[in-house]
Parts: sequence; C-alpha cells; structure tokens
Amino acid sequence: MVQSRSTPAKSADQSAVLGGEPRRLADEASGKALERTRLRQTPGFYRRSWQRFRRNRIAVGALAVLFLIALFVLSAGLISRFVTGFTPSANHLSDKLAPPFTGDYILGTDGNGRDVLTRLAYGGRISLMIAILATVATLFIGTTVALVSGYFGGWVDAVLMRLVDIILCVPGLPLLILISILFRPGPTGLALILAAVSWPGIARIVRTEVLSLRKRDYIDAARVVGVPAPLLLVRHILPNVAPLIVVFASLAIPALILDEAVLSFLGLGVQVPTPSWGNMVQEGQRYFRGYPAITLIPGSLIYITSLCLYLFGSGVRDAFDPRMNT
Repeated sequence: MVQSRSTPAKSADQSAVLGGEPRRLADEASGKALERTRLRQTPGFYRRSWQRFRRNRIAVGALAVLFLIALFVLSAGLISRFVTGFTPSANHLSDKLAPPFTGDYILGTDGNGRDVLTRLAYGGRISLMIAILATVATLFIGTTVALVSGYFGGWVDAVLMRLVDIILCVPGLPLLILISILFRPGPTGLALILAAVSWPGIARIVRTEVLSLRKRDYIDAARVVGVPAPLLLVRHILPNVAPLIVVFASLAIPALILDEAVLSFLGLGVQVPTPSWGNMVQEGQRYFRGYPAITLIPGSLIYITSLCLYLFGSGVRDAFDPRMNT
C-alpha cells in the first residue's frame, strides 16, 4: 500500500520536471524572437544618416533654397511663355539696358535688349545641366578606375595611379582653357571636358577605401565560392563606398558650376547666344558702372547656388560620417 501511494507522487514530480523543460525552451525561443524583432526595427545606416541630416537646420534650409532654384530653372519655358512673354534670344535694341521693373521687363534688359529674367532661367538650366552631367561623368570614370585599381593591385594599380598623378600635377584651369581653345565645345562637350580633368580626386578617395575592403572576410568568402570579379566589385564593394561617392558628388557640383562660370566668363565656355550664368556675367561687365544689375543678378545666383550646394554637401558629409552616425 505504501508503495502504491508513493508511485503516483513520484510520477507527478517527473511529469512536472519534464513539463517544465519544454516550457523553458519555449520561453527562450520567444525571447530570441523578440530580440530579432527589435534588431529589425533598429534604423539602418541610411535611415540614421537621414535622421541626422534632418537635425541640421542649415543643410535643410540650403536644400529648400536649392529646390526653389531647380524649380525656377526647370520652369524656364513656362516663365518665357506666361510671365515675361520673351524668348531668351529675342533682341529689342530700342529697350536695351532697361533697369529692373521697367515696363514688361521684370529684371530689365541687357546690352542687346534681351530680357534678363528669361535668360536667367534658361542660363541656369544650362549651367546646372553642365555641372550635373560633369559630376556624373566624373563619378563614373573615377569610381571605375578606383575599383579596378584598388581591387586588382599590382601593375594595374601602378599604371592607373601614375596616370592619376600626372593629371593632378597639371594645373586644372590652364588645362581647361587650352582644351576649350582647341575644341570650342558645346554644353555637353564642356561637361565632358570638366569631367576629364576632375575624376582623379574621387579615384584616389575611393581607391583607398577599396584597398581596405578587399581584405575583409566576406570578400575572401565571395572569392572562394567563385563570384566573378566584376560581380564582386558591383555587388559587394561598390555599395560600401557609396557614402563616399555621395559626399563627393554633393561637394563637386558647386565647384563645377564655378568652373563653368569662369570658362564662360573668359569666353571659352558656353558661347552666345546660348545663355549661361557665366556668359551673362561676362556680357554685363561692359556696362557694370552704369547698369550693375546686369552683372550682379546672375553673379548673385551663382554665389547663392554654390553656397547652398556647399552647405548641403557639408550636411551630407556629416550625416554619412560613420564616426558621427551613432
């Protein structure tokens, strides 16, 4: 009788122990699932960068001004048709050098009687198009050279880096002037010329990062499983240098706007009658003493656009800096 009474109690204790083990494992599994959910909800690198950029009021304000400038130049056709009623090349010699707010001329006319506001909108479209196209070409050439040079190394790296050193040793502005004299390019050709002398900067920056990335474990693992070099560069290395490229682009555009303005001011860039902010300043310098608005208005837009781009670029640089992205 004693044995029969103790057996059910012992079996109950065993079942309690056996029942507690699965419950403990289930609790641990649910805890790990919650941890994985929290990890998925943690902001990634780009979201943290965007949050940091939004806290930079100066950079956000500069971005808002750039948006208005872009809207102005992209609406050049609408401004010409519905606001001023003039085309950018229409001459009205009887109304030349009209001051701002004279008759139908909101910002006045230049020395050939052309409406300044209309030419300002069309000229901004040309100037920004040249700067953006030159930046895209610069990034493409420089990043391609940097990826190939940094990844393969050896004689490939030596040859490409010596080419970079040769271009960097040549003064940029005299080289641009020489090329412009020889070829007299249009807007697209001018953008490609600017890119041809600007790509070594981004090439050296990206190459340094690629030299570090190619020694990482995940790159070695990709090589072991047989990933071809072009695919490895595009899918594994390029995304890791993308923040550097974004920062360089945001700081390169204003520099290229100024380069275009300088060449056009010297008469070697965009040729009249095609308007650009640079050649508008060049044309207005002859009348600066009596009619300074012809020069100051496009010059002010060059300054404001370049300043806002630099402020925006500085904000992007701070937002993408891993040391500050906590």
